[in-house]
Formats: sequence, structure tokens, C-alpha cells
Amino acid sequence: MEWRHDDGVRWLEAELPGARAMFTTRVGGVSRGPYDSLNLGILTGDDRERVRDNRHRLSAALELDPGSVLIGRQVHGADVATHDAAPAPNAFADPGPDLPEVDGQATTRPGLAPLVMVADCLPVALAGPRGVAMVHCGWRGLAAGIVERGAMAVGASASAIGPGIGPCCYEVGDEVLAAFEGLGEGISEGRMLDLREVARRLLERANIDSVTTSELCTRCNPELFYSHRRDGPRTGRQAGLVWIE
Repeated sequence: MEWRHDDGVRWLEAELPGARAMFTTRVGGVSRGPYDSLNLGILTGDDRERVRDNRHRLSAALELDPGSVLIGRQVHGADVATHDAAPAPNAFADPGPDLPEVDGQATTRPGLAPLVMVADCLPVALAGPRGVAMVHCGWRGLAAGIVERGAMAVGASASAIGPGIGPCCYEVGDEVLAAFEGLGEGISEGRMLDLREVARRLLERANIDSVTTSELCTRCNPELFYSHRRDGPRTGRQAGLVWIE
């Protein structure tokens, strides 16, 4: 992955076969207070117009039509929606709360950009001969099979895992550790779970052997990322996006 920036907006970029994935930071927006500054989410209390401005700033930096972005209301599940066209009106371009409950977006169409919001969970991009997908991978979604569903939706052969909470900061309980016992040794040290390693092993099980991974921890880098574990519920959201080139 490589760093990119434009007009104050900063993001990580990964190349996938026939596609490009972007992982945003909190840098380059207009939000204030705990949402400072490029907050893309509206469900944790930020001002709607500032979020709208942030989304349009990001779209301009990425040279992306904001009306082409595919989003849902994420509920830590494993459902992946496949789209042939962007919804109109578009809830990314004009933020609103009424969205279908889904944790992954997929498309076969160039010009559409699947997106998920994150603030410690992993944004995982997938690319294959049937298109691209972006999935929201917290422990519940990973345990429920969202990686497999996203991979199947596009026949994925390659993936990119964006920044998320690292094993340095992700202490979990017995329920979470038990959910991944079948993945074998090396996914945790005591109660510290390596969520990225969990995702990598699930991608391997889905026959995806080309995986690019950011090792940046969202909790450890407050200047770059929002983190629910670090900041609590009143914080912003960064995003992962992917589209066919």
C-alpha cells in the first residue's frame, strides 16, 4: 500500500487486479471536536452538513462521483448486497439514516464504488472476475462468514486489508476467542486477538492467496484514525472503498 494525498485529504491506496482500493484517514475534513476532521459517518452525533462536506471532499480527492458510492447501515452481520446501479437518491452523496442493514457491498459495474465505514473493524477489499466488493470485518462479521460471502460474490482472487485495531490493543473475552478456535494457533496471545491474522486465514480458506495488508493500528494512531476502542461512541468513521478500473 502507498500513501496518497490531495487538497489536504490523505489516504492509503492498494492496487488489485483490475481494481483499486482506498482506505481513508481522519485527515482533511471540516468536522470539529471528537469528530475532527474527515468524519464520514452520521450515526454518532456529528453535524450532517459537515459530514456531507467531508464526503464530497473525499470524492473530489479520489476523482469519484459521490453518487456512485454504495453504502449500507452496518450491523456486524455477514450480508453482502450486490448492485447493478447506484441508488437514487444516494445516501452517501446526501447523508441520511434510512439505509438497508448490510455489512458488505459488491458490484460488477465499473463506475460504482462499494464502501464500508470503520473505527477499529477491518475494511477488506476483494477483487475477482465477477467484480469488486468491500466488507466490514469486526469479529462478529468474521465469525459469521462475511469474508466467504464477499469472496463468493465476486469470485475473488485478491484482497487488501485496510487499517484496523491491532493485536497490541485488541483484548477480547472467551466468547470471541472461542469463535476462532478452528483457525489454529497464532491468532491470539492470551486475550489479545490478532484480527488481521483472523482475516488472512479466512481469506486463505476462501482460496485467496494474494493479500495486501496494512499493519497500522487504528487505536495506536489517533492523528490518523478514529477508534471506538480508544475514544468511545462519540467518534468519527473512516472508510474503505474499492472500484473497477
